[in-house]
Amino acid sequence: MPHVDLHGLPLTCASAEAATAFNATITGYLKYRADTAARVKDMLDADPGFAFGQTVKGYFAMLSFKQANVPMAMDALAAAQVASRTATKREQAHVAALGHWIRGDLDRTLATWEEILDAYPTDVLAFRLHHFNAFWLGRADAMVREVEKAMPSWSRTLPGWGSLLACRCFAHEESGNYALAEPAGREAIAIDKGDLWAAHAVAHVMEMQGRHADGIAWLADLEPHWNGGNNLMHHLWWHRGLYHLERREFDEVLGLYDRRFRNLQSPLTQSQPDFYIDVQNAASMLFRLERQGVDVGTRWEEVADKAETRVGDCLSAFTLPHWMMALAATRRFEAAGRMIEGMRTFAAHDERTLAPVVRDYALPISEALVARAKGDHAGACTLMRPAIEGMYRLGGSHAQQDVLEQLFLDCAVAAKSEADARRLLARVKSRHPVAPDQRIGYAEAARRLAH
Repeated sequence: MPHVDLHGLPLTCASAEAATAFNATITGYLKYRADTAARVKDMLDADPGFAFGQTVKGYFAMLSFKQANVPMAMDALAAAQVASRTATKREQAHVAALGHWIRGDLDRTLATWEEILDAYPTDVLAFRLHHFNAFWLGRADAMVREVEKAMPSWSRTLPGWGSLLACRCFAHEESGNYALAEPAGREAIAIDKGDLWAAHAVAHVMEMQGRHADGIAWLADLEPHWNGGNNLMHHLWWHRGLYHLERREFDEVLGLYDRRFRNLQSPLTQSQPDFYIDVQNAASMLFRLERQGVDVGTRWEEVADKAETRVGDCLSAFTLPHWMMALAATRRFEAAGRMIEGMRTFAAHDERTLAPVVRDYALPISEALVARAKGDHAGACTLMRPAIEGMYRLGGSHAQQDVLEQLFLDCAVAAKSEADARRLLARVKSRHPVAPDQRIGYAEAARRLAH
């Protein structure tokens, strides 16, 4: 009997045990399980020569967006290439996609996953990896296109149906189609209350619509079902922090910071102390709190310590300004200079997908953060102004990009540049259904400029 994946597609592996372990691994990935790495080990213990299994190991190393983990992905790719000679065309295409990703050609990586999905529309791994990487390149249109293309070929009988719905929710939320997004996310939660991506996608809808009490209740109701989840739980607690921030419940936000999404004693944080989404959560929340006059104590220091170890690592373009927030806040200007030079070097010597994103957006925003920390707010505006309209290419959601918009507004107000402040407020108003004067990060400037 042939071995098959969750959706019945053939797997070229040595045993039923390896196929079962593969499916458990993919389920762990779809469900954001903290033990997914252990599942990968079980899969490769069952069949070390499993080409697709080695490819998955490489994919997961790359999903850390950390340069130090690229050699692990390269080793997995080498093993997959040797073993893939007898694999199916679909599995070989996945091996090729991993190679493109390691080489930094994310456009070709996405295109390869799209080619796989054209031929095998129920390939849940190709779909989910495409969704995630398109998001981190700011390509909501591609997210929507692929999920809607997949829908007719999927059904409620497939194990990945809930994951498809969760992705449909998030893709349409990022495209501003909240009426379609929320029902899809709620349907996914009806299938599995522990679906972290669905919980996250609906939380985004509520954030964008200013439904803070609804969002707090939504996450509180689902939290008991998150046992065994990975760092996405931290991001959900960060979302809850955003709701409380808008309600000016700053002590609640700091409590969530210390006990939930940046708890330095938790096993999840200790296992990956510089994980990109955790760094984004921490830095962006501290920045927002300080803008409201909240004393955050020494919380910046540990983030800045970790930033110094990531100089030259540009695999997560959106995280770069967050590292810089920590270095600027702690006035580590020498380290900040080295990080900026690392970005320049990366942009100058890499012609692939991320180089222009780092050059045109991460670099000027990071330079603006340093200028702001040195008191040169007009200079910060000059540096950041050309990046504003295209900085969505850094990736990150509307809720996450909001901190960069607040940064520019803060500099414009401090520089007494009314034109820049008005332009930023108009941009925010056009992109967010809640008016700027009703949002904590923009209300004071909006009221001041209204007179």
